[in-house]
Amino acid sequence: MATTEEFVGKVVGDTVGLTNTVLSWIGDELGLWKELAARGPGTSAELGTRTGLAERPVREWLHAMTAAGYLVHAPEAGTFQLPPEHEPVLARESGPMFFGGVHQELLGMLGPIDRIVESFRSGRGVPQSAYPEMTFDGMDRFTAGWFENLLLPVWVPAVGLEQRLAEGIDVADVGCGRGRALVKLATAFPRSRFTGYDVYGPNVAKAKQLAEAAGVADRVQFVELDAAQGLGSTFDLVTTFDVIHDAADPRGLLRSIRQALEPKGTYLCLDINCSPRLDQNVGPLGSLFYGFSVLYCMTTSLSHGGAGLGTCGLHEPKLRELGSEVGFTHVRKVPLENPFNNLYELQA
Repeated sequence: MATTEEFVGKVVGDTVGLTNTVLSWIGDELGLWKELAARGPGTSAELGTRTGLAERPVREWLHAMTAAGYLVHAPEAGTFQLPPEHEPVLARESGPMFFGGVHQELLGMLGPIDRIVESFRSGRGVPQSAYPEMTFDGMDRFTAGWFENLLLPVWVPAVGLEQRLAEGIDVADVGCGRGRALVKLATAFPRSRFTGYDVYGPNVAKAKQLAEAAGVADRVQFVELDAAQGLGSTFDLVTTFDVIHDAADPRGLLRSIRQALEPKGTYLCLDINCSPRLDQNVGPLGSLFYGFSVLYCMTTSLSHGGAGLGTCGLHEPKLRELGSEVGFTHVRKVPLENPFNNLYELQA
């Protein structure tokens, strides 16, 4: 009975966590976190006025977030404050600790929940097209933290690519999403040329808009393509950022990348930091990874009759196995301190 009661406590905590995630997203969506960070504490009436929102739901939200430990309440003044140490997580867009995109992405993944449940019976999976736009908005905002804080200062130097990029090379990003990585690289390295490939048309359209807005469209092109069928060009550098584990045909995708590389080219693969052993993935991060897999990563692959590797399916041994099969003779795990991802350098 004591063990059961202990488990009840865990389930209560997990259920509360879901509620807090939903409410935190509401604060993000309505601009409440950023308002509190920018202009400081306020009463519910003041925050309602400052944001143009109705006071009563704002008050209830403030009480809920205070009970959750996200906000601090000053009873005498009746004000609510977002502590400065909480701002990087809730209010600093594209920062290295920002979670707004993760919450948005997760809630978007629940959009086709009925179809996800049905996929357990049919085994057919759920396609990307079934998910609402907020799913991809959240992914874009979440990965923006990588590309704004890690791509240039950490990942590119870790594989010694700065000089080649500065001199001018041809670069492809496979599964480019909305194009943030390539736009960031194109801005930093104006002599290089960039091509992004993605199988999901709406993301390609957004990527083109981003390149135009950043003034780099003359050096960055985006193409809607199933890259597992071939890239059609050759490149000095190919990148994938959390893509291979999602792919319907990961082996075919890696083969296309291998065939598209110039003789001395480099393939940079970012993917999930996980183990081939379930017992080594147990814990909060592993639980999050497997949950995302059920809600999106595995099921979108299965929807195309794919391998369904899942979020934890491209561990290091699997990448080495697939890489060797398609002709990569060099696979190096780049030393990084990153709880979410591993970075690999592959060459022929």
